Amino acid sequence: MAALAILLAAGGALWNWAATQYYREHYPAPGKMYTVNGHSMHLYCTGSGSPTLILDSGLGDDWTVWQKVQPTLSKTTRVCSYDRSGLGWSDELSPEHDANTLADQLHALLQAADIRKPIILMGHSMAGVYDRAYIAHYPGDVAGMIFVDASSPDQFKRFPPQILENLQSYYSTRLKWLTVFGIARATGKCEQIVPGLEFERGFIYANNCKISVVDTNFAEFNDIDHSSDETRHTGPFSNLPILVMTEDPQIFANTDSDSIPPEIGKKSSILWESMQEDLKHLSSNGRRIIAKGSGHYVEVDRADLINREVPVFIQQVRSGQVPADNGTTKVE
Repeated sequence: MAALAILLAAGGALWNWAATQYYREHYPAPGKMYTVNGHSMHLYCTGSGSPTLILDSGLGDDWTVWQKVQPTLSKTTRVCSYDRSGLGWSDELSPEHDANTLADQLHALLQAADIRKPIILMGHSMAGVYDRAYIAHYPGDVAGMIFVDASSPDQFKRFPPQILENLQSYYSTRLKWLTVFGIARATGKCEQIVPGLEFERGFIYANNCKISVVDTNFAEFNDIDHSSDETRHTGPFSNLPILVMTEDPQIFANTDSDSIPPEIGKKSSILWESMQEDLKHLSSNGRRIIAKGSGHYVEVDRADLINREVPVFIQQVRSGQVPADNGTTKVE
């Protein structure tokens, strides 16, 4: 039995490695690779115009999550999605994955790619924290910020402890070994394709069960406290144009989870709402839109809303005018 178990484990590991190699060879990443700190980073730019919009993905995600919005937004200005250190097609640049390190790496990437400043940063989830580090380090580089259901540096101090415990359970070594031995791929966890991203299927297959990508997920998660400490005191950002786009609080509060009791979900939803309002108030020139019917991935669930509102925001940045609905929170 022991010999059979070893044989199955070895076969699963070999199959996962071979599948990963197959998809990475047959689905080379679009865009270009740039050398940053002696390593290769992936940047995918489309469209033309200024300021350039930089799309920064959430924890563990890569450029593919933006592909329901990048094509449309590229009709308004130049838009670039990229892979952070160790994710997607980017090499791991260093063992550190804290906000300050990632901000410096993004800055170096934009320099290597000769991206003209200033830029607009658009960050989903944990990237909202990383982007705050960027503007703290390079304030002259940024003409506007868009937070897409973005994290707060204080969220795990404010959330009930069950939320962090649930995430810690997910980001456990168990997930890595399920990936190593091919169990995750065999059970379809590498192939969860978001509706509307069917074109990116091969790219997603190539990376979702790549061992080094899973390791990077753990590394980013383990550096959350460090990233939060680095960015907790960033802001306010004077009159910098800010747009906050948030998931529907009813979706958050009613998320079906065996590990999160309903009362904890409702309490967390209220706290998340408060933190999203805090993001809006990081500037005297900020507004917020709640995406009706959307979960955490607003760029997927309500791509139509982002494709409509972000071009309006870009025009606001270009004109320098404060919008008539400045300071408001609306549901759309």
